[in-house]
Amino acid sequence: MDTTKLPTTRKEAQATGSKYYFTGEACKYGHIAPRKTKGACLMCLEEEWKKAATTRAAYFAAYNRRENVKDRKNDWYTDNREQVIAASKTTPLHKKAQYKRDWKERNGVWVRADTKNRRRKHRDATPPWLTPAQKATMREMYKIAITMTQTTGEQYVVDHIVPLRSEEVCGLHVPWNLRVITQEENLKKSNKLLAPPEKM
Repeated sequence: MDTTKLPTTRKEAQATGSKYYFTGEACKYGHIAPRKTKGACLMCLEEEWKKAATTRAAYFAAYNRRENVKDRKNDWYTDNREQVIAASKTTPLHKKAQYKRDWKERNGVWVRADTKNRRRKHRDATPPWLTPAQKATMREMYKIAITMTQTTGEQYVVDHIVPLRSEEVCGLHVPWNLRVITQEENLKKSNKLLAPPEKM
């Protein structure tokens, strides 16, 4: 905002119909910033908005942790999963990436806990008799998933054909139990066993 073109008093701003004016002097909280003709200093308002946003975020974070709310959300997602997946396809990749970065920044503790848990599950499901070549094959599959995501614009992931944790059976973290599929396919499958594993 070019403050040199703004009225210098509220009265002048009201007379000219301007939404803002700039006195060049500090407000009672020490901010030197444009002021709203029908309000306060813009920096004061910005601080108030930030406080309100923090309060709302804390409220909804606590609200979303309630078990009955979790159950309702899970039920809603189960009933509307296809619509959610379809809507996700229309979201630009750069917006998805920014959302993920913002979420991870806000939820660093949960991200670290989830990463630690996922690594522990993989470690517990990895047999000690795997050869270095087999481990290299597994790393290569994760590289393939990353490359396909970058080249196609669609999210690809490494899926365990026989899930590591399932009510039916628990699989192993081994090369012949891995395959690269789209994230959409992976979400549909969840932790269900849809096909028998094929040896590589």
